[in-house]
Amino acid sequence: MSDTPEAPVLVETADGVATITLNRPGAMNSLDVATKEALLAAVLEAANDQAVRCVVLTGTGRAFCVGQDLKEHVQILNSEDKSSLFNTVEQHYNPIATAIATMPKPVVAAVNGVAAGAGASLAFACDFRVLADTAGFNLAFSGIALSCDTGSSWSLPRLVGRAKALELLYFPSTLDAATSLELGLATRVVPADELGSAIAELTGRLAAGPTAAYGAIRRSVTYAAGSGFEDALAFEGEMMTATGKTRDHEAAVAAFLAKEKPVFEGR
Repeated sequence: MSDTPEAPVLVETADGVATITLNRPGAMNSLDVATKEALLAAVLEAANDQAVRCVVLTGTGRAFCVGQDLKEHVQILNSEDKSSLFNTVEQHYNPIATAIATMPKPVVAAVNGVAAGAGASLAFACDFRVLADTAGFNLAFSGIALSCDTGSSWSLPRLVGRAKALELLYFPSTLDAATSLELGLATRVVPADELGSAIAELTGRLAAGPTAAYGAIRRSVTYAAGSGFEDALAFEGEMMTATGKTRDHEAAVAAFLAKEKPVFEGR
């Protein structure tokens, strides 16, 4: 039996879908430095791999991700050099959230268990959040007297509105799957034993779709969130021009005229 520790992040790619799995079940998939670095590398690789047309983020064990590893955090807090406590947002959390939110392909969070703090923020950066009925969210930041991070100040108000976002951040509590669905934090809730099949169905559909168009839609929606109407229209025009030049668009138009179902290559 090998004594070599398992990798904190696992990556599996099949049929155009890259599944990135946080793999510290004994620590509730909390994020120590090694895990944050491995996660950033995995997300960037998936974003840049043209063979990957859809990305899944999930966890092993009973948690999706409970955010910062507080055991490591306390060790650093009690050390003489506390600088890494304050630069991890810039070095790790911000780049991870940015890579997830801006990659030119769909991203799905398969929330298998509790997602707390930065773990919840990571899920909010994805396009879809499919929750097991045993899962839930907790915006835990203020509970340890910290501000929010990993993009939640941007994503959470856009999901639930400013007033509800402030309530959830000021007074953190665990929101079960049903409540998360009601608030708009979850896209879909399924029985825990059906999470794998639900994710496979969704990602199969996404991976077979027009990836360049999906990427352009992601960019357009994000751009419009911080822009005026006229600027948003201008950006839409740029994205329409770009997608109009793709092989998938040509194939889709030809298939429409032939009354056939289009087959997309993702380019």
